[in-house]
Amino acid sequence: MKRKVCVVVTARPSYSRIKTAVRAIQQHPDLELQLVVGGSALLDRYGTAVQYIVDDGFDIAAKVYMVLEGENLAAMAKTTGLGLLELATVFDNLKPDVVVTVADRYETLATAVAASYMNIPVAHVQGGEITGSIDEKVRHAVTKLSNLHFPSTQPAADRILRMGERPDSVFVTGCPSIDLAAEVLSNPTLDFDPFEKYGGVGAPLDVSAGYIVVMQHPVTTEYGQARNHALATLRAVHEIGMPTLWFWPNVDAGSDGTSGAIRQFRENENPTNIHFYKNMAPTDFLRLIFHSRCLVGNSSVGIRESSFLGVPVVNIGTRQGGRDRARNVLDVGYGQAEIAEAIRERAGNGRFPSDRLYGDGGAGERIAALLADRPLTIEKRLCY
Repeated sequence: MKRKVCVVVTARPSYSRIKTAVRAIQQHPDLELQLVVGGSALLDRYGTAVQYIVDDGFDIAAKVYMVLEGENLAAMAKTTGLGLLELATVFDNLKPDVVVTVADRYETLATAVAASYMNIPVAHVQGGEITGSIDEKVRHAVTKLSNLHFPSTQPAADRILRMGERPDSVFVTGCPSIDLAAEVLSNPTLDFDPFEKYGGVGAPLDVSAGYIVVMQHPVTTEYGQARNHALATLRAVHEIGMPTLWFWPNVDAGSDGTSGAIRQFRENENPTNIHFYKNMAPTDFLRLIFHSRCLVGNSSVGIRESSFLGVPVVNIGTRQGGRDRARNVLDVGYGQAEIAEAIRERAGNGRFPSDRLYGDGGAGERIAALLADRPLTIEKRLCY
C-alpha cells in the first residue's frame, strides 16, 4: 500500500518552501499525497496563496480556517490553539501515515502538536536554523516533536543532532525553495508584465532601467515598532526614487502596523516610484527578484533564494539574525539614512556568484524519496 503523506501549508511563504517536495510526493509511485491548506494561505488579504496551489494542479484534501483577527500576540496564540483543534479533526479524518510540517511559523507548532498527540509521525523541513525571536522557539520545539528531520544545511543538521535527535533521523536535503530558484536560474526570462498580470496598487512604473523589490515583515518580539520600521523603509525608498515593487507583509503580530504604515504613506505622500502587491506565484516572484537590482527588507527569501540567484540584498533589522548567509547580504539597522545608503550600494553592486549554501536544486526529490523508504516511528528518546 502507498504511504499516505499529509503536507500542511498554512501561509504564503510556506508553499514556496515546500512546493517541489509536494510535487515529488504526488509523482512518487509509493506515496499518496494529502495536501492540507490553512491559515493565511486561504485569505484574500494575504494574496490567496491557495489559488496558486490549485493552479499548479494540486488537489486539496482539506482546508483549515484558523486565523483570528487582531494581528497581535494574543491573536497569534489563539490562532495556534484554533489550528490545533481544527488540524486534529483533519488528521482524524485523513489518517495519514506521516505529517510534513514546514519551518517555524506558529501554525507549524499547531501541526506538530496535533500530529504528535495523535501518534502520527512528524517530518520537519528546515529545522535547526538560528534566527532568534519566537520563530527560534517554535522551530526547536517542532524539532523535538518531530521524528524525521530534513534540514537545509549541514550546520543546521549539526544543531539538530546536538539537541539529542537520532542521527539516523536527520538528513541534509537542501531547501525546496532553492529547487524553484534553480528552475528560474535555468530559464530566467521575465516572461510576464507584473502590472498587467497582477495589478497591484499604484501607477505602472517604468522598470526598463532597473528596479528594486521590498518585502518587509513585522518582527514578533518588536511588533510594537512595526509601523515605525516600515515607515523608515518607505521613506528611504521614496528618497532614492528608484522604481520599487513592494509586497504586503505576512500575518504575524505587528502586520497591522506594517500595513497601516503602507496605507498612511501611500495616502499622505502619494509616492510615484512605489507599486504595491499582495502576492505572486512563486516562480514569477523569483523571476522578478532575479531581474531586480536589489532586494530590500527582512524576508528569508533574501537569505535563501537570493543567495542562489546571486541577487544583492539589504537585510533590515533582527528578523534574520543568526541565520547563515552568503556574500550577497548586507545587514543594516532600522534607520532611514542607513537603509538608503545600503540600497544605493547594493543596487549598484551587480549580481553576485550563485551560492549553494541552502541547496543545489534537488531537495524536493530527496524529501519524497526519504518519506517513501525511511522507517516511521513515534518513539522519542534523547540520544546524547
